[in-house]
Amino acid sequence: MERVWPLVNEAVANRYFATLEEMMGVVAERCRTLEEGRATVRRHTLFRWWPRVKEST
Repeated sequence: MERVWPLVNEAVANRYFATLEEMMGVVAERCRTLEEGRATVRRHTLFRWWPRVKEST
């Protein structure tokens, strides 16, 4: 998760949120976006020693 945090942080960095719920909504939306862009997450988290698995299409 530590390697993914900078990707999530982009959505909330240097922004003001009136409530925790508002911030969590933005974080949740960013997580949904990252889930759809798995290649972005993979580039930040795929260690060379990690076993590779084939993704189903």
